[in-house]
Amino acid sequence: MAALSPTSLSLPISSSTLRILPESDPPYKLLENHPSLHLLSKCKSIQDLKQVHSQIIKTGLHNTHFALSKLIECCAISPFGDLSYALSVFESIQEPNRFIWNTIIRGHALSSDPILAVEFYARMIQCGTEPNSYTFPFVLKSCAKVGATREGEQVHAHVLKLGLECDAFVHTSLINMGFMDDARRLFDEIPVRDVVSWNAMIAGYAQCGWFEEALVFFEEMRRMNVTPNESTMVTVLSACAQSGSVELGNWVQSWIENHHGLGSNLRLVNALIDMYSKCGDLETARGLFDGIHQRDVISWNVMIGGYTYMSCYKEALALFRLMLRSNIEPNDVTLLGVLPACACLGALDLGKWIHAYVDKNFQNITNSSLWTSLIDMYAKCGNIEAAEQVFDGMSSKSLASWNAMISGLGMHGHADKAITLFAKMVNEGIKPDDITFVGLLSACTHAGLLELGRQYFSSMIHDFNISPKLQHYGCMIDLLGRAGMFDEAEALMKNMEMEPDGAIWGSLLGACKVHKRVELAEHVAEHLFELEPENPGAYVLLSNIYAGACRWDDVARARSRLKDKGMKKVPGCTSIEVDSVVHEFLVGGKEHPLSKDIYEMLDETDRLLEMAGFVPDTSEVLHDMDEEWKEGALSHHSEKLAIAFGLISTKPGTTIRIVKNLRVCGNCHSATKLISKIFNREIIARDRNRFHHFKDGSCSCKDYW
Repeated sequence: MAALSPTSLSLPISSSTLRILPESDPPYKLLENHPSLHLLSKCKSIQDLKQVHSQIIKTGLHNTHFALSKLIECCAISPFGDLSYALSVFESIQEPNRFIWNTIIRGHALSSDPILAVEFYARMIQCGTEPNSYTFPFVLKSCAKVGATREGEQVHAHVLKLGLECDAFVHTSLINMGFMDDARRLFDEIPVRDVVSWNAMIAGYAQCGWFEEALVFFEEMRRMNVTPNESTMVTVLSACAQSGSVELGNWVQSWIENHHGLGSNLRLVNALIDMYSKCGDLETARGLFDGIHQRDVISWNVMIGGYTYMSCYKEALALFRLMLRSNIEPNDVTLLGVLPACACLGALDLGKWIHAYVDKNFQNITNSSLWTSLIDMYAKCGNIEAAEQVFDGMSSKSLASWNAMISGLGMHGHADKAITLFAKMVNEGIKPDDITFVGLLSACTHAGLLELGRQYFSSMIHDFNISPKLQHYGCMIDLLGRAGMFDEAEALMKNMEMEPDGAIWGSLLGACKVHKRVELAEHVAEHLFELEPENPGAYVLLSNIYAGACRWDDVARARSRLKDKGMKKVPGCTSIEVDSVVHEFLVGGKEHPLSKDIYEMLDETDRLLEMAGFVPDTSEVLHDMDEEWKEGALSHHSEKLAIAFGLISTKPGTTIRIVKNLRVCGNCHSATKLISKIFNREIIARDRNRFHHFKDGSCSCKDYW
């Protein structure tokens, strides 16, 4: 035959090469050693495989199930394979045997759309082919991957009917599916339980989220003197991380040091880093990380993820940048750890870089989590248009994607868009969950849509059978309080299935300030003092409510109680990203290297504001749970420092984006509206509650926040 390309396989076919006729059934040994089938194991690409397939057809091997099963196996399971090509070969077989069915099911189970494995299993049953112990592990794994509980229960029934539940592989798959009661019963019936059996049970409990049960089972394993192995310890450390069991984690570290030596097993060290960081001991975790001589991508991922988990976002981004400088290629897990840090810090430039990296390296990834994180990042960094573009570009949207987009639109004040998107979601057959309604009710709250909020709250309960949680009640009580509907708000609180938390009482206290309901404020504040005795916010806000009513003796008494308790308020902090670097400012802060220039711009801004007729509202200098301390002059609030830095550090006309940890004060809100007009800048500010888009002297919140 003609020579193939240099990178392809070459198979000389002589006149004596065996050719298989239709309807024939040659011996297995003869087929096993056929040169065409031997070449399948040497294929390095789908092009190689297709050339071998052509030789299989020429020699008549395609008339045998054995050859076709090997071809499908290579197509469906190998790293370079093509499942669609395997499927085309499969569909050409009139009566596939059990091995071929199992292979195509396995291929789909490993694919990005594992539910198809379940569909092929159903076809297999309909065609009269009986499944065996090799069929069920991949079908059950597929059910577990996509959360197909009902289908998993039906497959489980088939397992029991065929008497295969005692098979080791099937047993492990039942555990992975979450049928832990059956798994425990089977485990108890095993006469000799080895470490693999114990590991399967511990891993099963952990995968179901039953971390305490997993650790109890591990303790039982120790009492039975079963020696754990590496897999045991990795699972146990994961359970420790999720349950906060740092004491047991310390014991595991001692065991590793005694049995392996800490530096000899990277997988175990990575698990220890993950455990310590999620248990809050970042210093020990970082010490272990720094002690690794040759880190893999997982080492970086668990340390970055640990920083993000503990809300140490600056440290997470700093480590990510070090990872890039170390020429370590980040994977999707890395980015899922970094994007929330970008979102919380408002690091839009880095978020954009990650988006470009995803487009280049993960364009075909079917896991929607990465795209959902990008939506969340863009929304929280103030670029809601980019979030919408990512959302619209997703070919397959998960419920989390819809939720992120609805929530993002709501926090930007686009309640109309959030409501429209919710309607589209329901029309497309996507069933909302409790998180969907938190986003939807928040959108109504930010826009003051009381009647719509009532309707959605009722629909959530009666149309979608979702029981309200604290967040839903919080949204409704905030909405009612802002509207001055205190009687209805209190009635709703009395009918709650759980006790109101500090956030709910706090929102009601804030509404009392808006509507000057001093007596009610005193009643609400007492609940807050009882619930959160160490939180200064209630004392500060009650003091301001008294001041607004000119009850100065009560003001002094409230501030005295605050002082006597020795409590200090979390200072206002505002961050701004310029040239991919996040800068943070505290009220009256002068630590920034450009502090002199910043304060000169601040003075110039105040001069221009005065010329424009701006008069500071001195009432805002009072203590307020949503404002900075009185000793910070109004013009030195952290958001004004960040805006001044943005004005001197970016080109004219550039949008300025800032993130504040507290609610923006009324004085700064009024000033920022004018600053946007004076300097012809759009200023996008994210405070503790929502986004404000300042442009041409007005704000997107329409002064309702």
